Amino acid sequence: MNTTTLSASKQSNLLRLVKPNSSTTLPSLLLRHLSSSATDPPPPEPPPPLPNSTLTTQILNLLQTHEIDWNNNNDELRQLLFSSTDSPHSFSLYKITRSLGTATKALNFFEFFRTQSPSPPDPSSLSSSFQAIFELASQQPNPPTKLSELLTISKDHNIPLNFSSATLLIRCFARAGLVEKSVLIFKELDPDLKNTHISNLIVDILLRAGRVDDAFQVFDEMLKPDSESPPNEITVNIAMAGLLWRDRTGRSVSDEEIIGLVSKFGECGVFPSVVRLTQLITKLCRTGKSDRAWDVIHNVMKLGGDVQAPSCNALLAGLGRQQNFQKMNKLLAEMKENGIQPDIITFGILVNHLCKFRRVDEALEVFEKMSGERESDDGFSVKPDTILYNTLIDGLCKVGRQEQGLGLLEKMKLEQGCAPTTATYNCLIDGFCKSGEIGRAHELFDQMNKEGVPPNVITLNTLVDGMCKHGRINSAMEFFNEMQGKGLKGNAVTYTALINAFCNANNIDKAMQLFNEMSKAECSPDAIVYYTLISGLTQAGKLDDASFVATVMKKAGFCLDIMSYNILIGGFCSKNKLDKAYEMLKEMEQAGVKPDGITYNSLISYFSKNGDFMTAHRVMREMISDGLVPTVVTCGALIHAYCLVGKLDEAMKIFRDMNSGLRVPPNTVIYNILVDALCKNRKVEVALSLMDDMKDKGVRPNTNTFNAMLKGLKEINWLEKAFELMDQMTEHACNPDYITMEILIDWLPAVGETEKLRSFVQGYEVSASTA
Repeated sequence: MNTTTLSASKQSNLLRLVKPNSSTTLPSLLLRHLSSSATDPPPPEPPPPLPNSTLTTQILNLLQTHEIDWNNNNDELRQLLFSSTDSPHSFSLYKITRSLGTATKALNFFEFFRTQSPSPPDPSSLSSSFQAIFELASQQPNPPTKLSELLTISKDHNIPLNFSSATLLIRCFARAGLVEKSVLIFKELDPDLKNTHISNLIVDILLRAGRVDDAFQVFDEMLKPDSESPPNEITVNIAMAGLLWRDRTGRSVSDEEIIGLVSKFGECGVFPSVVRLTQLITKLCRTGKSDRAWDVIHNVMKLGGDVQAPSCNALLAGLGRQQNFQKMNKLLAEMKENGIQPDIITFGILVNHLCKFRRVDEALEVFEKMSGERESDDGFSVKPDTILYNTLIDGLCKVGRQEQGLGLLEKMKLEQGCAPTTATYNCLIDGFCKSGEIGRAHELFDQMNKEGVPPNVITLNTLVDGMCKHGRINSAMEFFNEMQGKGLKGNAVTYTALINAFCNANNIDKAMQLFNEMSKAECSPDAIVYYTLISGLTQAGKLDDASFVATVMKKAGFCLDIMSYNILIGGFCSKNKLDKAYEMLKEMEQAGVKPDGITYNSLISYFSKNGDFMTAHRVMREMISDGLVPTVVTCGALIHAYCLVGKLDEAMKIFRDMNSGLRVPPNTVIYNILVDALCKNRKVEVALSLMDDMKDKGVRPNTNTFNAMLKGLKEINWLEKAFELMDQMTEHACNPDYITMEILIDWLPAVGETEKLRSFVQGYEVSASTA
């Protein structure tokens, strides 16, 4: 359980108050990014065929078979490159440069071609050659450094980057974490080269690096009406992948920013894929923004985007969690209007949420419509599957309609390819167990075995828990042992049910035996088993054993929760072992568990019963300063203790404080304590005024209230008022018990009012019988 850390100063005050002999004051979808291949631009179109491929082949043969001295005149190479009427085209130069194998050789060839050319070379040829150099450098060790050097050289010679070079450099620098270099290349790129593909690449890099604002600037450029790089579907999916479910560096992105971006993309005629749109709808619905998810889907529909069943299913699930069944039905109707065919998941979501909120009749209506059993103008016909049947059967059983669930089981068996599963029978067995029909549950268990449907540990736990809760503990043990013998082992839930049952039956020895058996059965106890045993042992008064189990629990790696601490503290207080209670409080402080109202009430009750009212009041003040409001239990403990020692004025003062300062409305128990004490001290008129106060505040008296008053009236022989109270008992249908009869039999006959006693016993008003 979650615990709230308590400030050291607060709990230390409580410890000081409680310390014996002390004189001092006392909180899915998984997204993957698009792979780099998803954002890669298409390969450049191949150049036109070379007019003379023989020339290129000759140059390649020369370069590959001779060691070229680039510093001397290479007449043969020069003649091949420049003397022919067919000079090498840009693609030829790319091919020649790329074949040299290393960036160094390629750069030497490039310099030779550039410097030896009799006329200025075509810039596109030089760009193609440098593209090859970049590619060779990217395959060598430490590519970012080498590419940076080559980029500087290309700028020095005014060689423009072509599309392929720019793409390679942007990607290589980004992979090396040099995002700023990638951004700089993109910014300096010739506007004619800034097409959609390279813009997609840079926004993907920016989003991965957490530079959201920079990515949005690129989106803004792409979304301009006259943009040379308009967004496409890849753009949208890159944006959605980078902005949804962010777990990277960079600022967070609001849902409204994402919705706004999707809307702008839609106005340009591009939309998220079905997967991405479904992820956006799911995210919005999970954060309680189903209305915005509704707007997104309808906006995509309006702009002509492709909306399919998965996206609608995500919205249906969100609306279902908000119990907005009106909009769920409206969305289903709109799916039909827009030609969106619902699937089995669509109807499963509807049925599941209707059953979850106990609207089973509506779930049955949906089931009958979808399966064609009821005439409908919806035009939908979907064959139900096992999961849908199980959901509906479980919903019926949870509202106590097991017989209808059985009817669906039989219908399910007739459905081709839709056989009942273990889960189907578990739902029905659980329903019959909860209604106390253990025999019917066993019949279903036998039936599933005959049909070859294997029971599992949930089946075992359901039957064991059902038998335990309906007082058939021995039958539960027999069934458990029988299943163990057949190889169906229990788990911690099984043992918890049995241990709890034996604790409630005060058979602590059997509960401890089962606890010890768990380890032998290789079934490690969980925290709930320990909590159950601690509670049972404490209630049985075996506090030493409860403390021992708590110690074993901590050694097993579990922590005591506030409920367990309260059980132990309350137990020690009831046994007048304040030192042990103090140890528990100290342990709570060390474990960071904050005391709650029950903790304080146990301590206030202890000190009150022991007559230490000063400490009891100080604990209550500490309780209030700790942000906790005293309850009727808190005030009742003090009032009862004051009444026991005859301090009625103090008891009445707390009672008045309940109505004014504390604003805790007193209940029947509080009134009964005071009425009884006042009557015992012959303050009958004050007690009668309290009964009038009960009537004014709408607090219903019970038989104990009247008994206390009648006893007080008997002491002062106030017959007339006693007759009025007897009539009130009849009006309130407060049946007299043996104490009432003992008071009246001892009093009324002795004063000659036997007839009125007889009328009262027969249920008549005393005043009417007199007439």
